This record gives sequence, C-alpha cells and structure tokens, in this order.
Amino acid sequence: MADIARWAQTIKGSIGKVIYGKDEVVEKLLVALLCRGHVLLEDVPGVGKTILARAISASLGGEMQRVQCTPDLLPADVIGVSIYNQQTGEFEFRQGPVITNLLLVDEINRATPRTQSALLEAMEERTVTVDGNTMQLPRPFFMLATENPVEFEGTFPLPEAQKDRFFLSTRMGYPVVEAEKEIMDSQRRMTHPVADLEAITTSEEIVALQAKVNSVEVAPELRQYILDLVEATRNDARLKLGASPRASMALYKGSQALAALRGRSSVDVDDIRELVPPVLWKRISVRSEHLLKGLTEEKVIDEILERTTLPEEKVEA
Repeated sequence: MADIARWAQTIKGSIGKVIYGKDEVVEKLLVALLCRGHVLLEDVPGVGKTILARAISASLGGEMQRVQCTPDLLPADVIGVSIYNQQTGEFEFRQGPVITNLLLVDEINRATPRTQSALLEAMEERTVTVDGNTMQLPRPFFMLATENPVEFEGTFPLPEAQKDRFFLSTRMGYPVVEAEKEIMDSQRRMTHPVADLEAITTSEEIVALQAKVNSVEVAPELRQYILDLVEATRNDARLKLGASPRASMALYKGSQALAALRGRSSVDVDDIRELVPPVLWKRISVRSEHLLKGLTEEKVIDEILERTTLPEEKVEA
C-alpha cells in the first residue's frame, strides 16, 4: 500500500498550501473518497469549509460544481431538467450541478426536504433519474456538504435517512494561532492561493486506488469488534436511534482505507477506534430527556469506546 500512502502525502501537501494545520480533517476526507463515500462538514462560518472543497477539487483534477442551498432551491436546480426545444420539437436535458466529480452542497440544511431528498439517489446509487430516464454519474463522484450548527432560522434538519448516507461527519474547528498567522500571510496578495493549485492526480488513478483499498486485510476479531461497537449503540437505552448496518460497513471500509493511507496492508484496532466518532456521530440520536441533562452523542460514543472489550483483551480472557 506504499503507492496509496505516497498518493495521500502528495494530496495532503497540495491541500496544505491552502488549508493549514488540518491534516486530520483532510485525511478523513481522503478516507471517504477512497471508500466512495460522502462527507458532512458541520461547523461555524468562516473556518474554511468551502476553501477546503475547492482545494480538494483542484488537487484531484476533477470537475467541481457548487450548490448554494436556499429555501427556494428546487430539485430540478440540482439534478437538471428537460426543456422543450421549439426548433427541434424535442425535449432536451440540461444537466444540473450534481453531474460532476466533486459536488459541494453549501449549507445543505437550508434546502427544503424535497430538495434534500433529490440528492439521496445520487449519494447511494450514483445515478440521477429525470422524466423516467436514469443516468450514471461520473466516476469518481464525491459529495461534500456543509451545514451551520449555530443558525436555525430558515433551516430544515436533515432526515435520518440522509444523515445515514454520509460516510462520515466531522468538523473543521478554529485554526490554532500559528496556522491563522500563516493564513493571514498567504492572503496578503490580490488572488487566493487556492487559485495556484494544480491537479496532481487523475480520475482514473482515484478509481484504481478505490478498488485497491478493498484488498486490505481485516482480521476476524477486528470485524467482530466493529459489530460489537455498532451493537452497543442499539442496546443503549439513552439512545432513541442506534447505528445502522451502513455504520458497520463504513467502519469496515474506512479502516481499510485509513490503513492503506498509512502504508499498511492490514487494519489494526486503532484504525477502527479513530473512525468511530466521525462515522457514528450523526448516525445516533440521544433521547430528549438525556439531552436536557447534558448528554451528547459525542459523550455516548466515548463511553461506548471505553466499555467495549478490545480484541486483544478477549483473547487474553
């Protein structure tokens, strides 16, 4: 897996020219990309979510489209629409921004449920259907959605079915002082440094690496550990919603990708534990009576990680 590790370091180096001090976030996005998954970035405005998407798109060399969500955004604005051509007497399909390699859906929770649901087919089947005609999306297809956790007026919470279709969810967080100083220094000129990024990989290479990740070995005891973690969310009385089988598959495939990114051909338990918070965070839901007591999904995940028996401990017992 040395070639995947070298590829990842090159991508990180390119994005690092624009996004400072966020290697862990970039690595999680690469994990999702290699697993053909999608990412939900939840954070306050101004921390670099859109610039991160632009930097990834520029480095990967694919086509990027952006959808700025508003309450009046229609499904046809996203997936496309058939328009009647009076000269030819036929309907012509005008594709929407979803037909691309990297789709940035900015402030997805500002779109209405009807428009949000228009993305479900693209996220899961990687197709769009208009007027009964189904079209395949380009390969690779990677969706990066953002949402603002602070403002609630004029927003529509994502349904559980849609949150479950995101491979993982994460936050950017504020930059440390040193990184913020680098950001200030880099933007003293007229153009943004993201404009200088060049493609350092191809769509064909990404598709090939996505296939190679599947060969990373996951030992039987580690597969059982994944199942134990997910099952723990379903048996926790404080949760009104436990993790679905998609969570199990995300942990399984994600740990393969993370191991490959670090140059290993087999998964270890730390790969799994590192991915548990971003994979489970939006897939579980705390009951309201426990929310009022200050319990959060993050705290539940930490407790589950703490009390779930590690594979090596099972062997010793």
